[in-house]
Amino acid sequence: MSELNFSHLDPMGRARMVDVTPKEPTHRRAVARCKVFMKPETTAAIANREVKKGDVLAVARVAGIQASKRTAEMIPLCHPLLVGAVYINFEIGDDHIAVEAQVDTIDRTGVEMEALHACSVAALTIYDMCKSADRAMVIGELTLWEKTGGRQGTYRREA
Repeated sequence: MSELNFSHLDPMGRARMVDVTPKEPTHRRAVARCKVFMKPETTAAIANREVKKGDVLAVARVAGIQASKRTAEMIPLCHPLLVGAVYINFEIGDDHIAVEAQVDTIDRTGVEMEALHACSVAALTIYDMCKSADRAMVIGELTLWEKTGGRQGTYRREA
């Protein structure tokens, strides 16, 4: 079994922020996805814009964008970086809403955490706006699907 190398631990095993100052800024992208499982009546209400709190997907999109920009404030060892672009997209299924967040930057470190944070906050916003009608909703399958750029190159999750 190979030994795992955790970059956020110093030789003594203490948490540390990785030094990215020697790195050159490069284009980086990350894509994260998750799903909010719910009753079919709830997905229909969202699709038809019948939720009393407002346009659920429009609000969730803005929440995801905001979250991506504030990731370093929420994740202790995450570097603040320039978020160049954020795209939040939704796919409405019979019993779920699929959420996808894509984040791009030109910086010294990747945007995986920004994409995952954006995706999860968009999903939480959907939950918040619909919880009065459907408390049995489940948020799941939060996953990094792709990352490009940086020293480690491209990663694509197999479906």
